[in-house]
Amino acid sequence: MKKLITLGIVLLFALYASAQEANAIVGKWLTQDGDSHVEIYAKGDKYFGKIVWLKNPKNDSGQNKIDDKNPDPKLASRPIMGLPLLNNFVFDDGEWEDGTIYDPKSGKTYSCVIVIKDPNTIEVTGYVGFSFIGKTVVWTKAK
Repeated sequence: MKKLITLGIVLLFALYASAQEANAIVGKWLTQDGDSHVEIYAKGDKYFGKIVWLKNPKNDSGQNKIDDKNPDPKLASRPIMGLPLLNNFVFDDGEWEDGTIYDPKSGKTYSCVIVIKDPNTIEVTGYVGFSFIGKTVVWTKAK
C-alpha cells in the first residue's frame, strides 16, 4: 500500500512538472522584427496567441491597421490589434505543435511548431508540408 501511495505522489508531481513546462510559453513575446507583441495563453490544454501591441498601430491614413491582406472578405476589416495569430497548439515532448500561425502581412496561414530555446527566447517555425523546410523566426520575452 505504501508503494502505491508513493507511486501516486510521484505521478502527481510528474503531471504538475509537465503542466509547468507546458505553460513556460505563456506570456508576451516580441516578434523578430520588433514591431509587435504576441500574448500567448492557454485555454484548457491548447495554446493560442494574439497581437497585443503594435509599434505602428496606424496606417498611412491615420486609421487603425486592419487585416486587409486576409483573403476572406469577412475578415479583411478586423483590426490587427487583438488579432488571433497562433491557434490550437498542443504541448508534446518539449515543443508546441499541431497549431497554425497566421501572417497578417501576407494573409496566409501556415502550420507551425514552437520551441523554447531558453526562458527568454522561442523559435517559431511556420511551414507548409514539412517543418524542416519552413521559416523559423526568433521571438524574445517582452519586457
